[in-house]
Amino acid sequence: MPERVVVAGAAMAGLRAAEGLRSAGWPGQIVIVGDEPRMPYNRPPLSKNFLAATGPDESLLFPLSPRAGDLVWRLGSTVTRADLDRRLVWIGDEALPWDGLIIATGLRPRRLALHDTDGGRHVLRTHADATRLRAALRVSSRLAVLGAGFVGCEVALTARALGLQVHVVAPESVPVLRPLGQMVGAELRRRHELSGVRFHLGVVPAGFGQTHRGQTVTLSDGRVLEADVFVEAIGSTPNVEWLDGNGLDLSDGVLCDNGLQVKGRPDVRACGDVACFPNPLFDNIPRRVEHWATAADTGRQAGRALAAALAGSAPPTTRAFTPVPHFWSDQGDVRIRSFGWLAADERDIRVLEGDLHGDAVIGYHRGGDLVGVVLLGAASRAAYYRSLIAARAPEPEA
Repeated sequence: MPERVVVAGAAMAGLRAAEGLRSAGWPGQIVIVGDEPRMPYNRPPLSKNFLAATGPDESLLFPLSPRAGDLVWRLGSTVTRADLDRRLVWIGDEALPWDGLIIATGLRPRRLALHDTDGGRHVLRTHADATRLRAALRVSSRLAVLGAGFVGCEVALTARALGLQVHVVAPESVPVLRPLGQMVGAELRRRHELSGVRFHLGVVPAGFGQTHRGQTVTLSDGRVLEADVFVEAIGSTPNVEWLDGNGLDLSDGVLCDNGLQVKGRPDVRACGDVACFPNPLFDNIPRRVEHWATAADTGRQAGRALAAALAGSAPPTTRAFTPVPHFWSDQGDVRIRSFGWLAADERDIRVLEGDLHGDAVIGYHRGGDLVGVVLLGAASRAAYYRSLIAARAPEPEA
């Protein structure tokens, strides 16, 4: 029987993992299993261009590499459980044997544990989610976004551009507080309010209701907001329950080593949003990184590393896997870019260049060392700061 690798997850990380296997010369069968019926597509536009557009969406699809032309796709299927010792995964009741496994099952949106009677509540993760939300926005005049992270703020500004009245509700003191800190979050709030977004901060949704004028959400301070559409943007949860019972650390995604190998399993790698791994660019603490670029980087690395393990080979030198975390977010007329780790706990944050009210570069420091940057505009400085963060990588061991 020919050798087989199963890639559990058919988003970008899974696709890049399959390409990594092929680029490393692995010749066996590759089966990619994904719960969505669509081929891999680009998610960032879902909260921006896609919501605002009226035309076709073929541009979301990723082009397939020629070396990936013989992949076996099992779309619209869900991996329900795994037995790593027996090298089996189940798609429904079907047991699928494998020689290598790549875990790339991604995230699902969290939902508020509140009852409502008339719907109108949306999340935004998949193409289907975005299609439903786009249709709802077209016939609505009022939106309440519950959550003030990147996705929530992007949706809010898109809806404002479509002419909706927009409220954003969040328990933090400023939007995007957790990833960016108080100073940058306050500046983004200022810019969003200039666009007409109304913030209700320091409160949480307490219940949904209905009046003769439409649907409502009651806040924890007793205020009541009316809206036609609600978007819950309160974070995500890793899809790892199908791996229960295999002795893995699933407390925050799938715990891996720096080579994305899960504990004690050279035939299993994880990548994308579920992979919790240490990055020596910063320290040896395993972390999950929910960035578009990291999904691509970890996918390619997982594929190449698994190909080497299945072939029984190893590189002559040990080079640490040190991807530079990188994300961007279009917030109205400004593009935010970030490189590195934003040292969320330390909060030693300084403006390195420019002015917060215009283009600016903000540095995030730990122990006095620069470990991350955020650029508000300042596109011409992106390459310089990316290279500055990448230079932290340790030398390979002989």
